[in-house]
Amino acid sequence: MDHDRTAAPLSADEADARARQLISEAYAPRYEVPTSYRDETKPSAYVPTPPVAQPGRPPMSQRATNASVLMLSGSVAALSVGGATSLVLYTLGQVDPVTLAVGGAAPVALVLAAGSLLKAAGRAKAAAAPAEVHNHFTGPVRQETTNVSSQTRGLVARTTNRFDG
Repeated sequence: MDHDRTAAPLSADEADARARQLISEAYAPRYEVPTSYRDETKPSAYVPTPPVAQPGRPPMSQRATNASVLMLSGSVAALSVGGATSLVLYTLGQVDPVTLAVGGAAPVALVLAAGSLLKAAGRAKAAAAPAEVHNHFTGPVRQETTNVSSQTRGLVARTTNRFDG
C-alpha cells in the first residue's frame, strides 16, 4: 500500500507497524515449492550410453577406411613421382618433347596397368568356385540354410536385401 507524499505523516505506531510489515515481507521465503531436488539413490555400475565420436579420423566402415588409406598413399606416391620429374626437368634445362611425353606418360601407364591387373585378380577371385561343405550327421537332423545377399547402388545409397532359403 503506497502512501501519497501529500498525505499526513504516519504516527510512531503506524511507522513501526509499517516497518515490521516490510521487514517480514523481505525475510519471508520467496517460493513455497522447492527449487531443487537431490536424488539420493546410488547409480548403477553399468549405464548404457550412446557412442561418442572420438578425436582423430571420423568413424567409418572398414571399406571406407581402406579406400581412404589407399587414396592417401596414392597421393604420396603421386607427389614423389611429380617431384622426381620436376627435379629431372630442372637439372636438364631443356628436354626433347618426345622424351618429356614418355616420361610423363610412364607413371600414368603404370598406374593404369596396375589397376587393370587388380581388377582381373578381383574377377578371378569372384569367379572361383565356393568351397564345398561336407556335413556328416548321425541321428535325426533338421538343417536350414539361409542365404542373404545385399547390394547397395547409387549416389544416394539404396540397399536391396534378398533372402534365399
